[in-house]
Amino acid sequence: MILVKICGITNWTDAKAACDAGANMLGFNFYDRSLRRIPTAEAAQIRRNLTAEVEIIGVFVNAKPAEITSVHSLLRFHAVQLHGDETPADVSEVARVVPVIKAFRVAADFPLATFEKYHEARAFLLDGARADHFGGSGTRADWTVASRARASHRIILAGGLTPENVGVAIRVVRPFAVDVASGVESKPGKKDHGKLKEFIDEVRRAEKEFEGPAAEQKVQPSA
Repeated sequence: MILVKICGITNWTDAKAACDAGANMLGFNFYDRSLRRIPTAEAAQIRRNLTAEVEIIGVFVNAKPAEITSVHSLLRFHAVQLHGDETPADVSEVARVVPVIKAFRVAADFPLATFEKYHEARAFLLDGARADHFGGSGTRADWTVASRARASHRIILAGGLTPENVGVAIRVVRPFAVDVASGVESKPGKKDHGKLKEFIDEVRRAEKEFEGPAAEQKVQPSA
């Protein structure tokens, strides 16, 4: 089974629509400069209304580990996604408290050896390589690099995915999970519920064409 993460959730209506459509993970963005930023109190309210089946991922960009773990203590994330220029030491420190998904902006020349420096990350999210954005730009990651990375790492494919291309992306990359924000929005921070359902339906159609990853399917919460 390929997991589906709907990122940039800012309100309960969109969170419920994503869950009803079959999302496995919801991403809450705490980056101050993001158009999809959600206040901690509002994220906590949504969190309380969700079922146990959906995983909650906190998204941070160049935040200090102490800040990340402080928000985690309130919201109890299943994992946090570090989407900036965090160092291996940052990842290591956070990973002692909560599982880490480390995000990278991936172009054709991205060196796969980079992953070895972040060996304490639970998974790697590959996003589009747009220098002035930390995600949510609609820029596509390099699928060839992602396919090569998938051979030895747990890969979450992001960047420019839409209902129209996610099926092709899955056939090319065969990732552990896919991640979408702008590709299912009517405007930044507001999801198009029809596109949400169409996106997830396309994922399920595509994954039927091959046997899904045998790796464990959940990013387990910390104790």
